[in-house]
Order: sequence, then structure tokens, then C-alpha cells
Amino acid sequence: MHLSEGILSGPVLAGGAIFAALGVAKGLRAMEDDDIPRTAILTTAFFVASLIHVPIGPASIHLILSGLCGLLLGWRTFPALLVALFLQAILFGFGGLTVLGVNTFILATPAVALGLIGRTWLQASAIDPRRAAICGALVGSISILFSGLLAAGALALSARSFIGAAGFLLAAHAPLMVVEGILTAGIATFLARVRPELFTGNR
Repeated sequence: MHLSEGILSGPVLAGGAIFAALGVAKGLRAMEDDDIPRTAILTTAFFVASLIHVPIGPASIHLILSGLCGLLLGWRTFPALLVALFLQAILFGFGGLTVLGVNTFILATPAVALGLIGRTWLQASAIDPRRAAICGALVGSISILFSGLLAAGALALSARSFIGAAGFLLAAHAPLMVVEGILTAGIATFLARVRPELFTGNR
């Protein structure tokens, strides 16, 4: 879901950069020393998972794990994804530096919003594996849906000629919603068994 350089309009790039900067600032303020190892691990997971591309027609999809990041990191998802996207841009040419803010905003915003809702729901009662599985499935899949909608919106706002491409991008990521939901549910179930405190913010 990396949007490439040279296709988005100036106002879209500026808006994405501003909102991403606000999210990163909020995430950094929320980060304490004990949060750094967990944030680094999930940054690495996102970095590695999104390097594996599966071609679908003229486009390709890849694992994102943004929902898992949002569920475990909350606002710290913004700086985590920013670092991973920056490294992918300079090392492998995925996305780019001018679209770094937009890509960060597209991926992190739904993940943070749904992750915080999911954490609140999990903390409403004793955290059990079944509850965590449902939460993980919903957060993992719906995060991809809303990220796809934001990416499609960025394309459509940049040029009317991109409306068709925006629709194809959404359709191409429909299978990824299912995969991300299943994967996030499995990881959340495992963590609920062995480290339930990860969902409560207790260190």
C-alpha cells in the first residue's frame, strides 16, 4: 500500500505530512523507555512483512501488520511505522520520501484508532484468548479496509484520472483484509495466553 512519488498533488502531500507529524509527536510523547524494545520489535515486523510482495494483476499486495501494531502500541504506531517506511524508501525504493507523511498517515491512523478501541474493549473484562481472537480479527482486517480507503481517497483527490486506479487498489487489497484478520487474530490469541499485560499497558 505504498503510494509512490510523483503521483499525488501538493495539497495531499502537505496534508498527509502535517497529520503524520502530529501523530508522530503524540506517539513520541506517549513513549517511555520501557516501550522502546516493543516498539522496535513491531517496527521490524512491519518492515520485514511488507517487503514480501505478491503480484495481483498490474499491482501487488503485501502483509502490513498495522492492526497488530495499533493493538499493541497505540499512538506509538506512528513513529514505529514512520521509521520502517523511511528505511524502506531509502534502502529499497518503496514509496518515497516526499510521500512518507502520506503513507505513514494512511497506514497508522486506522491502526491507532481501531487499536485503541480494541484495547479498551479487551480491558473491559478479563482478557481471554477467545476475546483477543475476535478483537485481533476485527482490528487486523478493518485497519486494512480503512487504510485502503484513505489511499484511494488520496489518489482520487490528487487527480480525477486516478479514480479508476483507486477502485482497483481497494479491490486488490480485499484478500489482504482476510489474511491480516486471520494472522492478527492468531497472534493476539497467543499473546493473550502468555502475555495478557501487553494489551493493558502494564509493563
